[in-house]
Amino acid sequence: MTTVTPVPLARLTTLRTGGTPERMIDAATTAELVDALRDVWATGDEWLVLGGGSNLFVGDEPFEGTVVRVLTTGIERMASPVPGRVRLTVQAGHDWDDLVAFAVAEGLGGIEAMSGIPGTVGAAPVQNIGAYGQEIVQTLSEVELLDESTGEVSTVPAAELGLGFRTSVLKHHYGSVPARRAVILSVTLDLPDIGQGARRIAGDQLRTALRLGPDDEATLAWVRERILETRRSKGMVLDADDPDTYSAGSFFQNAVVSASFARTLPEACPRWPVHPDLDPVLVIPLANFDGYVPAPTTVESDVKVSAGWLIEHAGVRKGFKLPRSRAGLSTKHALALTNRGHATAAELAELARFIQGRVQSEFGLILQPEPVLVNVEL
Repeated sequence: MTTVTPVPLARLTTLRTGGTPERMIDAATTAELVDALRDVWATGDEWLVLGGGSNLFVGDEPFEGTVVRVLTTGIERMASPVPGRVRLTVQAGHDWDDLVAFAVAEGLGGIEAMSGIPGTVGAAPVQNIGAYGQEIVQTLSEVELLDESTGEVSTVPAAELGLGFRTSVLKHHYGSVPARRAVILSVTLDLPDIGQGARRIAGDQLRTALRLGPDDEATLAWVRERILETRRSKGMVLDADDPDTYSAGSFFQNAVVSASFARTLPEACPRWPVHPDLDPVLVIPLANFDGYVPAPTTVESDVKVSAGWLIEHAGVRKGFKLPRSRAGLSTKHALALTNRGHATAAELAELARFIQGRVQSEFGLILQPEPVLVNVEL
């Protein structure tokens, strides 16, 4: 590990905000990362692990603690215990989109719809990244973790990470602390070996985004290129020449609400069921069975609704800026709060609060921020 001269986090985050930390360490190997974190934890100082900086909203005040930059890279291909699949173990600091490009070139599916998502592989399971119906929970096998409480390295199955919609037990949600304070060292994915040929595209969201019919076929490479084109058109692929990409991606989560609440929203609001409706299993002890089997009941699935639609239909349009503010909505995507040029974290927070207030007033729903907030309040 290398202790380096601290630089403002505004230079290392895609929202371009953040003060200078007291101390900064670069870790280029797993061993260096483990040593750096154990040293920091032993001091009891505040700490922040920084990957690509694409899912952070950092305040303007100096960070009173240590920032550890995860610079580890590497992909190892292995056989999977499941026929027709391949396992990839990837170091935490590896660029996510580079991994997707590698997988597609190898004919491995399951993550191609997440092309162009900025950030590092180690950050991906923390918020269960996803796009167009694909989420990392669908292909994640396990992660290698370093726990703060013990300082020990362990391999943890994906099933123990509490992966849900943009969440996990590792995520620092706004207003709360993670259920498990740990840092991911590596990630193992289990991917279907599809090959380079065309095949039917599964998933309504993905087919809709690609403008494909239910039985249309496409190659992994074609899907990746179309997804990248779509994300570029929304300013969601990082570009130093495009201020619309000076963002943390989607600043607000698409809201997951009950089916009954979803019915109070306008029919035009895009929505998707979160879980399929499944008939519950009814168990009747044999000693209590009297020959009567009650009719099965079904529980309505929750519904994911479009935060971008809610924002625009609350009167906050693409490109919106508060007076004299250097923060504004992207001109291409209503979910992206952007730094239009030397905006402070306070200006971005003011815009976020304004949007939350408008959506709550219009639709009775409080949008939740998706990035991790550090030294800043909404």
